[in-house]
Amino acid sequence: MLIDIKTNPHHTTWEAMLTTWQRADDIDLIDGAWVFDHFYPIVGDTSGPCLEGWTTLTALTQATERLKVGTMVNGMPYRHPAVTANMAAAVDIISGGRFQLGLGAGWSQEEADAYGISLGATVKERMDMFDEGVEVVVRLLSEDEVDFFGKHFRLEKARNEPKPVQRPHPPVVIGGGGETRTLRTAARWAQHWNLTPSSIAEWQRKKDILGQHCAEIGRDPTEIMCSLMTSFNPESREAFRATAAAAREGGVDKLIVNLPSPQRPEDVEQLAEAYSKVD
Repeated sequence: MLIDIKTNPHHTTWEAMLTTWQRADDIDLIDGAWVFDHFYPIVGDTSGPCLEGWTTLTALTQATERLKVGTMVNGMPYRHPAVTANMAAAVDIISGGRFQLGLGAGWSQEEADAYGISLGATVKERMDMFDEGVEVVVRLLSEDEVDFFGKHFRLEKARNEPKPVQRPHPPVVIGGGGETRTLRTAARWAQHWNLTPSSIAEWQRKKDILGQHCAEIGRDPTEIMCSLMTSFNPESREAFRATAAAAREGGVDKLIVNLPSPQRPEDVEQLAEAYSKVD
């Protein structure tokens, strides 16, 4: 089982995130690192500091050499999918092919209302926008020219050059556990599916539903990496080891670990030490 860190860019500083990623880059046990895509903090005081995800990620990419990098996950409503595709290609080039493209339907009503961003009039509309958007992003990353005439997005002879380093495109990471729509979208497009903190039994149940969606379209579910998100408290290392052991036993491919904010390089060291002792 692989292990990544996630450094949420809220209630923290640039210096804290930078030094934490640079330390993680030196620890081979850590496979990748993630930020999030929100404009307001998602826990604690929502009026607190929150660095923008894409720009922060790009800077952190330049400050590292080995880590796989990505945003868990980018909210589709925040940017036109053609813009997202252009940004994704650029970050993959900047990173030398280390980028992972996280995509989600979006959920934070508070920041959307504050900025006048529509998440969709209904959940169905939000998911319809997400389905169209994922297709637009993937096609622009992998095809020379794209025509797309959907209900929410329209492209005519659209190009996205230069193409990313990874071909046909960077791995698409779909985050979420919606059984009817999100997991169906993951079955069609994802190379990696992630579920937010959950019991192993619930993660396994969702993974089985993902497999059912794959069967319906004739896709091999083993083509999709399946990860689980958790957290690390330096004061509760035994609890983390127990979670990691259960995840490994339960078939989790990768554990993505939220570090506390503000982040500290020593937290990465303690995480790696704790994980190395998992039975």
